[in-house]
Amino acid sequence: MTPLTLLYRDPYLVAVDKPHGLLVHRSSMAAEVHDAYAVQLLRDQIGQKVYPVHRLDRPTSGVLLFALDPSTARQLGDAFTRHELHKRYLAVVRGYTDDEGVIDYPLVGENGGEARPAVSRYRTLGRVELPIPVGRYPCARYSLVAVEPLTGRWRQIRRHFHHIFHPLVGDTSHGEGRHNRLFRDHFDSQRLLLFATDLKLRHPVSGEPLHLHAPLDVSTQALFARFGWQGLG
Repeated sequence: MTPLTLLYRDPYLVAVDKPHGLLVHRSSMAAEVHDAYAVQLLRDQIGQKVYPVHRLDRPTSGVLLFALDPSTARQLGDAFTRHELHKRYLAVVRGYTDDEGVIDYPLVGENGGEARPAVSRYRTLGRVELPIPVGRYPCARYSLVAVEPLTGRWRQIRRHFHHIFHPLVGDTSHGEGRHNRLFRDHFDSQRLLLFATDLKLRHPVSGEPLHLHAPLDVSTQALFARFGWQGLG
């Protein structure tokens, strides 16, 4: 197994660039009991116990933060609850989105129950029209958006953009199969195009501002370059 890329490490925190397809921790989603997961891999890699303070969906890549002791984990968990940590994602979605917008739409949890408030703010960074027929349309249109989830609901970004009829490309749960196939067939893109690029917080011990950044992988940079989206992340 390839070692995880460390984005930051000190005596209290460690951040990694989680690859897409990797679970954060063991769960019922794992196909096999021996499936790798980030907590295990990072623990073995750095030789000490780690405590995940948030999570990313299995198909999402990017910044994943861990505490190195229970006290720091509790402080960071409280900071997440108070919305003091700021997350930024990049996503490729179907269609032309507005220049900017706020999606305020309550979502039920992973296990059902009552819908809870959920808010995502987005800004459109780029658009592209491809001369590839999809259904009854002669061309296919897509947008690159920067998204800041202001709450932390399950699959919030994926479900919010599905709600406004701009599903994420590569989303096999909430997306649209025709567009997922287009990206697989024409661009060899086999993944959900959702990237947790940035996490900003105050260090729980020093109080200093901390900005963690995960760069886009080489294949995604090449894909974006084909659309004229260089440097837009």
